[in-house]
This record gives sequence, structure tokens and C-alpha cells, in this order.
Amino acid sequence: MRKTPQIIEKPWGHEKIWAAANRYVGKILFIKKGHRLSRQYHQVKEETIMVMSGKLMLEAGPYNRGEDIERHVLEVGDVFHVAPGTIHRFCAEEGDVRLVEVSTCEITDVVRLEDDYRRIDPNKMPTRPPQSDK
Repeated sequence: MRKTPQIIEKPWGHEKIWAAANRYVGKILFIKKGHRLSRQYHQVKEETIMVMSGKLMLEAGPYNRGEDIERHVLEVGDVFHVAPGTIHRFCAEEGDVRLVEVSTCEITDVVRLEDDYRRIDPNKMPTRPPQSDK
């Protein structure tokens, strides 16, 4: 069945949902230079991203209390898996970034910890840090 992708404008750029099924979602995220997504985690949602253009600065962790945030530079073709509970943030520091994301279907499962655009929902703040598999 042929479908038209859904484009959702965001303060950091936009996302294009090109696949939405019962068990998976496919998106293309466009992040404008100098912008970044929320520092966030998902309780259930699991996702894998691949950089299509630009250079992505990906912050991950801390995975356990007392650990530092890890910074990963992902270039075209690089892939990163985000397991449920993994704190992460996507940043476009040097230029525009385009990436493809494939995930489970829980697209509203976002717990924001920090946000440059004041979109934190105090009702979703965690009572304890998530634990994740590294």
C-alpha cells in the first residue's frame, strides 16, 4: 500500500515518518546545525539509528550512577543502538545532520531530562535514574 510520509516540524529541525506499522516505525530526522534534541530516555521504546549525512555528536549515559556521559562522533554509515532506559541526546554541532531511525512503535515514550526548548513535562520526570544495558 502506498503512503505519503508524515512530516513533523520540531524546534531542532523535523522528522519524517515514512513507516508506521503495528510493530515498528521508520523515521528520517533532520537536525539543523547548532541544534540538539532533548537529553532523554525511553522506558519501552527501542531504536537504532544510522547517519545518512553530516556528523552526529551522540551523547549516551551515564549508564550507572557516578559515571560520565560518553560522547560518540557518528559519521555517514555509522550505526548506534539505543536500548530502553539508555539516556541519550543527538547533536548537530558542526553542520546539518540527517539520520534514519527504526524503532518499536512507542513513539510517545519520551522522558526528557534536559531540553533547550523548554519541553520538559514535570509529570514524566523519573523518580529514579533508569538502568540500561550498555
